[in-house]
Amino acid sequence: MAANQAAAKAAPTKVSKAPAASVKTVLTKPSAPKVAVVQPTKPAAVATISLKQLAAELAEHQQIAKREAETILTGLVGLLVDHLKSGDRLRIGGLGILEVKDRPERTGRNPATGEPITIKASKKIAFRPAKELKAAI
Repeated sequence: MAANQAAAKAAPTKVSKAPAASVKTVLTKPSAPKVAVVQPTKPAAVATISLKQLAAELAEHQQIAKREAETILTGLVGLLVDHLKSGDRLRIGGLGILEVKDRPERTGRNPATGEPITIKASKKIAFRPAKELKAAI
C-alpha cells in the first residue's frame, strides 16, 4: 500500500493551462452583508361560524330540537333585516347597536385615468359594540 501511495505522489499529473486570452477577470462590487430575512407567518385561520352551527349550539344549550333552533335563528335574522330596512335602530343587549346610515354623494377619482368621478349616495349598516362585548374581547 505504501508503494501505491509513493507511486501516486511520484507520478506527474497533467495540468491543462488555458491561454491567457481566454481568462476573464470579473470585478464585482462588495456586496452588502447578507441578512436572514424572516418571512412573516400567516395568522391562524379564523373560524367562521354558520347559522346552522349556531343553531346546533343553541339547541344543545337550551335542550331543544336543532330544527326548532334553526327556525328561531332564521326568524330572528329576518326580523333584524326587516327593521333595518324600515330605518329602525336595533339595540341588542350585550352585543351592541345596529343602524343604517346614509352616505352622501361624494367626489372620487378613477384609479386608471385619475379623472374625477361622482360616487352616488348609498346606505351602510353601522355596528357599535356594547361595553360588555368590548370588555369580553
